[in-house]
Amino acid sequence: MWFMSAPKGTQAAVRAIGLLKAFTDNDPELSLSELCQRMALTKTTAHRLLGALESEGLIARNERNGRYKLGMGLLDLGARSLRSNDLRDRVRPALEWLKRQTGETATLEIPVDGCVLILDELNTGHLVSAAGNIGSRWPLHATSSGKALLGVRPELWEQLPGTLRRFTAKTITSREALKRQADKVLTLGYATASEELEEGFSAVAAPLFSPMGEVEGALSIGGPTTRMKPRGLEYFGQLVAQAAAQCRKGYLR
Repeated sequence: MWFMSAPKGTQAAVRAIGLLKAFTDNDPELSLSELCQRMALTKTTAHRLLGALESEGLIARNERNGRYKLGMGLLDLGARSLRSNDLRDRVRPALEWLKRQTGETATLEIPVDGCVLILDELNTGHLVSAAGNIGSRWPLHATSSGKALLGVRPELWEQLPGTLRRFTAKTITSREALKRQADKVLTLGYATASEELEEGFSAVAAPLFSPMGEVEGALSIGGPTTRMKPRGLEYFGQLVAQAAAQCRKGYLR
């Protein structure tokens, strides 16, 4: 191993964490030069930090091109984080209730770095459904859960990108239009997204509050538009809002 000694101190830890966060779904691999540019680090410092992370399995290198990527060690840490998450355990009964009531996929999502991250998910078993997304991140502006959170956590607006990406013809790319929808969350108790992230997929979500009134995340229901449309998104929205309200008091079973 070419790594000799890790930089010491808080600054080194913050920089190392920053290097890990530099990787995204769009950029799963980055070169040393790209990492230095993104983190404003010298090659010597970045090289040493990456060596420390690699020695712990948190960073790996593509042997074909020498580019860096996240290491398998993070999968283990992520799995342990999920298992130890108290919110996930507390909300699971509500997800089970929503799954039974609607026959669609129920999820628990939390805001992370300007996105919503799926912390837990219960799939219904339909051949056509949303599934296998635990740990995935989706944009705030194109998801019902993101809109629900924007409606109750104003500081999240600062985390939106300057230009809102268009995913489908129905994606909201205007901040004004997005604000109008988010403003309705406190009145309706839920937000909707109809084919805004993916064609043929619709979802509803309600903000999730702790007993003390703190925003903890969002509950959502999602599925094929053709299956959800006959009953209407309002029907699903009211159920999700009901589940979120009960989570704040005690849990549905």
